[in-house]
Amino acid sequence: MSNLSKSEKRKLERMLGMASGFVIDFSNRTFEEFILESTGKEIYDEKYNLNSGSKANRMRAFWDIESNFTVGKLLGDIFDEWGEYKGINNTDVPSDECLKIVQRLKLSAPVPDIDAVVPNTEDKDFETLAKAVRDTIDRNEPEVGLDRLHTFLVKYFRVLCGKYDIETDKKKPLHSLVGEYIKKMKASGVIESEMTERILKSSIANMEAFNHVRNNQSFAHDNNVLKYSEAMLIFGHVTSSIRFIEELEQSLATPKHYECT
Repeated sequence: MSNLSKSEKRKLERMLGMASGFVIDFSNRTFEEFILESTGKEIYDEKYNLNSGSKANRMRAFWDIESNFTVGKLLGDIFDEWGEYKGINNTDVPSDECLKIVQRLKLSAPVPDIDAVVPNTEDKDFETLAKAVRDTIDRNEPEVGLDRLHTFLVKYFRVLCGKYDIETDKKKPLHSLVGEYIKKMKASGVIESEMTERILKSSIANMEAFNHVRNNQSFAHDNNVLKYSEAMLIFGHVTSSIRFIEELEQSLATPKHYECT
């Protein structure tokens, strides 16, 4: 459950116009669709049926049931789309106070960069896999998701390598994919400091070690699973690396960068 304070809830309720039982301009359909797309949660599930079952009461139940990260993710997405869904009596932009609440919720999540675990290509199965990884953190069970996180990384780096015509043979292990991708990034010139290069190179060794964890300390096989604190450390390292790589990819958005060899 989230740890929203009573004061924070009052501020959010005023911002979302919940006093009358509504949540900004959402209809029942758009309310359901928005929350499902944002969090993967079905808001009309019986567990969110608080009191009258109105949209406002279901939102209150969502705050009470779901984790800080999930609540922060939903609120952040609502505020990102504020211009489309705000009611005529609401302000043109979300208040700074409410935006700070969202930031606090996201930063207090056990793995702040977990929302970086998203597919880098359109693939329904890939999205299902990514959601399964995120859900293990949402349930605060990182040790349960280690094998899926490894599978996600293999798919993620195969897509990246394919983008730059790097061989992605099915037998090529994760650390080899990461190593060749980093080599390509170095050649492209987007890595500016020696320290950044060293950190990324160390990631290769870390990914090689992750192969061992996946095979011997996760639910991929009949193993004794890695303890919670170590699983959380692995998740944090991996997700922060993905976040950084996404920023590298954004810096390569112009066609001229793709001409590197």
